[in-house]
Amino acid sequence: MTEEEINKFEKIQGQIKGLYNEIGTLSKKNPNDALNKFKLKFINQLLVLSNAFLIGDYKPLEGFEQFEDDDLPTASDVTVILEQYLNCFEKLRSDNIYQERTRAWHWLVNGKPSEIRTTTPEKLREK
Repeated sequence: MTEEEINKFEKIQGQIKGLYNEIGTLSKKNPNDALNKFKLKFINQLLVLSNAFLIGDYKPLEGFEQFEDDDLPTASDVTVILEQYLNCFEKLRSDNIYQERTRAWHWLVNGKPSEIRTTTPEKLREK
């Protein structure tokens, strides 16, 4: 990934996390309530941006691109989909970071170590 891609990635991932938390709260209260078109418009915009990053093995769901405007999904449906996207974002991030001797985590930029710090992977994989 390039520095520009990392910046876009972090922005989109953060926005997806925010939506996931907000819609997740709605889903706990009323899981079968449909989302309104206003919220759905922004969710779909982020899904389109996400799909540009999550390609190949990182694609969350084969055949899914975004929600249909004329068939409003429930809060529960949106939460399930956003969680799949978050898992794939984390897999992509985990595959593009490394840990320094100081134990700090950094991004790989164009496959090479960088000074761009990141957080510990959510799931550490045994090598």
